[in-house]
Amino acid sequence: MKTENKGNVCVFCASSANIDVRYLDAARELGSLLAQGGWRCVNGGGAVGLMGALTDGALDAGGDVTGVIPKFMVDNGWCYDRLEDVIVSADMHQRKQMMSEMADAVIAMPGGVGTFEELLETLTWRQLGLVKVPVIILNTLGYYDPLLAMLHHAIDEGFMKPSHGQLWAVASTPVEAIALLEESDTNTSFESKY
Repeated sequence: MKTENKGNVCVFCASSANIDVRYLDAARELGSLLAQGGWRCVNGGGAVGLMGALTDGALDAGGDVTGVIPKFMVDNGWCYDRLEDVIVSADMHQRKQMMSEMADAVIAMPGGVGTFEELLETLTWRQLGLVKVPVIILNTLGYYDPLLAMLHHAIDEGFMKPSHGQLWAVASTPVEAIALLEESDTNTSFESKY
């Protein structure tokens, strides 16, 4: 019997396959925990890397996954064939906008410049009040330590307000990420709690 859907969690993550298996294991675990908790996973619809592992974890645990993928990626055969719920966007910009509009919360897993761009734009939108959903950075193996240090450096140097440090929360493991997700009211920000 399926758990009632609590909402959509948009997960930004890598489609890179040539990475430490512990990142893939964390993605698979996060997908499984989202499914077990009754959260629908929304991701970029890719078949490989953390995206594929995340989808596998969620689907194998009986969860729901929506993939949002640009047409050119579908044309190149990059869409995961296990996905039954696929939304094809015109381009990368529309994909990101659609994922943002669907999200009740965001989790950023490790990734490359595409993931950085998605995370940083979401934080910018939160800073400007354009989105109010919780943003959790899943700092697997300390991957985001340099970026977190840079963000805090920007605060220290006056390029960001001290309150901007409350735009995100950080988890070290998928279990911690789910705990933060469960603690947050998805209609408010972390500012009142973290």
